[in-house]
Amino acid sequence: MDNPAVSVSDTPAKAFPSSSGEMFDEYFKQGSKCGFKKNELLDPRARRLFETTALACSVDAYPFQIPLEGRPGPMVTADGHQMLMLSSYDYLGLIGHPRVQQAAMEALDEYGTGTGGVRLLTGTLDLHREMERAVAEYKGTEAAVTFSSGYLANVAVIASLFGPSDRVIMDTLSHRSLLDACRMAGVQIQRFRHNDPESLRQEIQNGPTANRTLIISDGVFSMDGDICILPELLAIKKEFGCFLLVDESHASGTLGRLGRGTDEHFDIDTNEVDIWTGSLAKAIPSNGGFVAGSQQLIIFLQHASAPFIFSGAMAAPAIAAVKEALAVLKDEPERVSRLQCNAQFMRMGLQRLGCDTGLSETAVIPVIYKDEPSAALTARRLRDFGILATPVLFPAVAQGAPRLRLCVTAGHTREQLAFALEVFGKLAS
Repeated sequence: MDNPAVSVSDTPAKAFPSSSGEMFDEYFKQGSKCGFKKNELLDPRARRLFETTALACSVDAYPFQIPLEGRPGPMVTADGHQMLMLSSYDYLGLIGHPRVQQAAMEALDEYGTGTGGVRLLTGTLDLHREMERAVAEYKGTEAAVTFSSGYLANVAVIASLFGPSDRVIMDTLSHRSLLDACRMAGVQIQRFRHNDPESLRQEIQNGPTANRTLIISDGVFSMDGDICILPELLAIKKEFGCFLLVDESHASGTLGRLGRGTDEHFDIDTNEVDIWTGSLAKAIPSNGGFVAGSQQLIIFLQHASAPFIFSGAMAAPAIAAVKEALAVLKDEPERVSRLQCNAQFMRMGLQRLGCDTGLSETAVIPVIYKDEPSAALTARRLRDFGILATPVLFPAVAQGAPRLRLCVTAGHTREQLAFALEVFGKLAS
């Protein structure tokens, strides 16, 4: 799709090939090699995965793991074709920003490709300290500590702070990493109905006794694109003497006038939340994750969290990219407003076409379907018009709610988004 601004009526579908056959080395054309018996390495739980993958490959509609050729951005190259990317986490369009690129290259020249150790021992660079001060300043907290992924940041803070004598009450739509962290900690787990303060209050009052209670919510929910009820969560936290963790992975860079996240969106003092976590691989175009909070909390995590002690440290180019991206965000806040305007344009356009965009109010915009084949086949049809959009199926979302998860960015032009809407309209007719 060399010109995404042209009319769909003038742009016939190109039948772009799927990479699924090459991806699996023709595995599914050779027949099953596993009986999925209870005593085999892949037991009966794996059967559905292999059956659905084989079916998708048989109709040339396998939608995942599409290899991109070159730098990601609003336009990408896949299977030798230029395509419009509509499912990238690069919310601020900072991948490839000259300043970020230059900072990473200079760090590579000065520090090399790795650190040679874990953070507690020999893996801490002076760049780590500078970057973590920048993260704390960005988030408005006393201190911050970083890990090699946002997933590990959640594992680090929950598993090191809480245990079987405590309990966690989390929103039903909170990210899988938070649930896995709780399971690793052995903490008692309760769930409250999505963004429902009364359900949370009932869980607190009627749940098992515990030494401490931690409330968990995402700032922006990754599959639905709606925003947490932070004011209500804070009120309940204070009423019952709980602690509160908010995961900012999809809120950082997307909410608030300056992109500081959920606290700025609601104009709430950052320090009212006990623990902030987040990703450095979404709006911030690098790798890693962070925990931000009091200096006391951060000192503890530096000496007690397993990912800080036993996992390799972030490499210098990634650290420098984080630090410079935060500086760019400070210098170019218009990227946040452009992102928010683009998201509103896309969401309202889809709604006018009759698409179900669920609860979305951010740059994450689901297009929800009634069944999984519809979602997967729509993704395949979009691809034939040169558009990449990721389907999300069970168990990543509830059964009966499959979707295309669209992610709008500040890098998208209005013409590109209008083209996408025109294609959605053609497919719906």
